[in-house]
Amino acid sequence: MSRKSLAPAALLAVSTMLSACHHAPPQVAQAPAPAPAPAPAPAPAAPPDHSADSARAAEARMAQARSTIEQRILFEFDKSDIRPDDKAVLDAKLPILRANPNMRIRIEGNCDDRGSEEYNLALGQRRAAAAKRYLTDFGIDAGRIDIISYGHERPVCTQDSEDCWSQNRRDDFVIVAGSDNIISLR
Repeated sequence: MSRKSLAPAALLAVSTMLSACHHAPPQVAQAPAPAPAPAPAPAPAAPPDHSADSARAAEARMAQARSTIEQRILFEFDKSDIRPDDKAVLDAKLPILRANPNMRIRIEGNCDDRGSEEYNLALGQRRAAAAKRYLTDFGIDAGRIDIISYGHERPVCTQDSEDCWSQNRRDDFVIVAGSDNIISLR
């Protein structure tokens, strides 16, 4: 073959070879996928709601103070002297009354049904007056305490027995003003 005929054949061979060598397109380096965004941090825990707890505690203290003021005292048959165990009941009322100068109370003297109506009204009055005197002797203003006698008109027990009669010989304590927002002691 001549050189002239070789040249186109060589060119054809090189061109065929080049086309047969299929080159893969160059790989473009891809940036790594971004890391997923971190999950948002949990919101800080809300502080415990102590307001509800403290409101319940304050309400319980007020109820306890009210119960202490309203606790009754008892008397022996035909007597108006404060019994030693009932002095402790009256002593418990003192700090609550001192802490609540707007509180007014009524002491209601009561008797069992033995004796005349007039006698029991007078005895109930002496019983209420004895409790008032005890409280005023310890500094509670007498103007904050009203007294009344119901004699034997308001029994808490109606059976004819000593146990029942002893429950009727009593002073009841009623808050008549200042009970809406009792300042209670801890």
